[in-house]
Amino acid sequence: MTAYVDLLSKLTLEEKAALCSGITSWRTTSIKRLGIPSIFLSDGPHGVRRERADSGFGNVFAEALPATCFPPAVTLASTWDRELCYAVGKALGEECLDLKVDVLLGPGVNIKRSPLCGRNFEYMSEDPYLAGEMAVGYIDGVQSNGIGVSLKHFAANSQEFRRMTSSSEVDERALREIYLSAFEKCVKKSSPYTVMCSYNRINGVYAAENRRLLTEILRNEWGFDGIVVSDWGAVTDRVAGIKAGMNLQMPTANGATDAEIVTAVRRGDLDESELDGVVKQILELIDKCVQARRHDYKADFDAHRELARKVAREGAVLLKNDGILPIDKHANLAVIGELAKKLRSQGSGSSRLNPLKENSFVDYLNEIGFPHTYAKGYDSLTDETSEALIEEAKKAATGADVVLLFIGLTDAFESESFDRKNLDLPEAHIRLLRALKRVNPNIAVILTGGSPSDTSYSDEVRAILNVYLTGEAGGEAVYDLVFGDYNPSGKLAETFPSDISDNPMSEFYEREIAEYRESIFVGYRYYDTAKKAVAYPFGHGLSYTTFEYSGLLISTPEIAEGDSVNISFDIVNTGSRAGAEIVQVYVSAPKTEVFVPEKELKAFDKIYLEPGEKRRVQLTLAPEAFMFYDVTDGAFRAIDGEYVVRVGASSADIRLTSTLKVNGKEHTPDYRQLAPDYYSLPELKHYSLSSFSAVLGRPPEKYVQPKKGEYTMLTCCGQLNDGFLAKLVQKSAYKYSILLLPKGVPYSQIKMTRAGALEMPIRNMAAMSDGDVSVRTAEGLLDLVNGKLFRGLWKMFTGFIKKQPSKRERFPD
Repeated sequence: MTAYVDLLSKLTLEEKAALCSGITSWRTTSIKRLGIPSIFLSDGPHGVRRERADSGFGNVFAEALPATCFPPAVTLASTWDRELCYAVGKALGEECLDLKVDVLLGPGVNIKRSPLCGRNFEYMSEDPYLAGEMAVGYIDGVQSNGIGVSLKHFAANSQEFRRMTSSSEVDERALREIYLSAFEKCVKKSSPYTVMCSYNRINGVYAAENRRLLTEILRNEWGFDGIVVSDWGAVTDRVAGIKAGMNLQMPTANGATDAEIVTAVRRGDLDESELDGVVKQILELIDKCVQARRHDYKADFDAHRELARKVAREGAVLLKNDGILPIDKHANLAVIGELAKKLRSQGSGSSRLNPLKENSFVDYLNEIGFPHTYAKGYDSLTDETSEALIEEAKKAATGADVVLLFIGLTDAFESESFDRKNLDLPEAHIRLLRALKRVNPNIAVILTGGSPSDTSYSDEVRAILNVYLTGEAGGEAVYDLVFGDYNPSGKLAETFPSDISDNPMSEFYEREIAEYRESIFVGYRYYDTAKKAVAYPFGHGLSYTTFEYSGLLISTPEIAEGDSVNISFDIVNTGSRAGAEIVQVYVSAPKTEVFVPEKELKAFDKIYLEPGEKRRVQLTLAPEAFMFYDVTDGAFRAIDGEYVVRVGASSADIRLTSTLKVNGKEHTPDYRQLAPDYYSLPELKHYSLSSFSAVLGRPPEKYVQPKKGEYTMLTCCGQLNDGFLAKLVQKSAYKYSILLLPKGVPYSQIKMTRAGALEMPIRNMAAMSDGDVSVRTAEGLLDLVNGKLFRGLWKMFTGFIKKQPSKRERFPD
């Protein structure tokens, strides 16, 4: 069979341009004349959301084929289990083969800069080392089936607010050490088939047209040989994207941007050789995907459901326990809270899939005939309670041996397209908890949610089992844990702060211009360095057994820059139950003119031990464990001096320490000459404006609220606040966007769609409508909101009556 890449020279200019954007929301363009097929991309990351109807974006969240709903990344990362990540990835790849999907959109490795990000449930961690290690397993598993992944969202995409137009202003050291690190590891170790560029700008330049990011770093430095696909609707300037190395625009723009590419080549604004390079990489991807197809393949969905149950068990984190858990199966049990009956399996947004079989905790108790008393306690849709619901709950709790209280963040609290405003749980949940406390002190909380929440009630309960988002088998998994059939072993992949104001980014979050003034001090790197108390630290997680560490040895007392080193230590299970401990190795760099965090995670492993069992753990610290990004050299370098190696059960629970000499760069630059408050950054929480400008090499971008007459195609609907027509368009976008939704979708999807409509730039009305709205019509709308009434109406009218033929008609299968 002729490789499709060999057909490059036979393609016409129009065909080359057509290959650079989708034919529908999910398929690439086929070239029937040459026998080049399309490939199918599908939302992930925690399951395959393969829509039944292959259409444009005019029908948001169309019905999807049933698939296994695995626990999302927030839960998967809390397992700290590389092999489990591989198993999940492999299962997802198998379901892609069954459902005829060629590329799965995931994993997400954006750093959890803030616990308030609405999409945190899709991301792995606040720590780039952990995020990268877990994602490597996932990618290797998926691609072992010949199915491609799309590593996303590249890069520095840490908020949903104005996500399509905001600029992440981040200094080079933070960019390299924190926000690019996981991507770099995945590219170098796992060779993902595709990387998805993010919506936002990075230091003023849109990711989809950022040559430094997509070509100079991703391809030239890291050796990436796949394609870059845009996030859906992320393209602002298609020709600039080609020049930057952005291969595939999704979803379809109905050929509008294809025409821009053709025009640019014919005018001499774009060299056809640049276009050929982009198209060649697309053809290479098509080659790989088509060769992997197995048309008669059937996935083992039953086995995958058991795997989902295992992930939910191992990703649950026991935050607190005074011995009330595990529960004796003969205890008089009260189960309270509607989340026990409607356990959250996944988050809301584009990743929300159609699970094969969801089972809540109450469903499972009823299924196996387990005796219990259930009370609703609150309405999980409205997040409200009433005296009648509270009285019913108190009656159920009175006299019970144990009250399992299900509370947490409900669907309406977190989603793609909007961020949370605070860490609070629904007020009704806390009101219910305190009412129950008055009649029964034996309360164990089952906490749900896709990100950290306020746990200031912890002194009022005897246990907190944080199950995050559980996937479709959550009911069974919670049963396994609370009754002791399995021992909790999950650890937090993020910090639970005591108060959101303690987070150094809190003053600069949810801004049109997101200033990353905290630099490298993200999550525990800040809290530990600044000696700031938190509710539950990074890496924390209890067990029904106990572990002791001893005998730390380092293989050599001194290494050179670029060397790795082996460490070993003993761990013993000192309790009466079998269990797994996640051992964590942190490295503290010497204090010099270069500021460094108190410690950074550089190795970990999950060790399963029977009661009384002892094992010698051996780990390797890679050369990168001792390096920082030296902006003067433009490279990672080791600081010369003595490093402290710390082994512990969490970032705050260090059990063993030793030291190691690294012969590194002796004369590190004095960054204080560049920015006076550089070295004292942790104490200050963030840079001053002058110092931040110094490390950026320029003042950060400034946001100016657009006014009538100043609106552009990049203006978001939520920014249309000046002028009657502008406000009318804004209100209409909010009100009528839900007409795109199929009937019966949950309220969270409605809320997400409305929020997304306000975040959408005017250009996307054309870019994401599958041709229903032409570019000229969108330009007419822009004229209208800018007060150019007659010109706007004329453009809109002619745009409607002069629609070009659909791309599917011009490039049929």
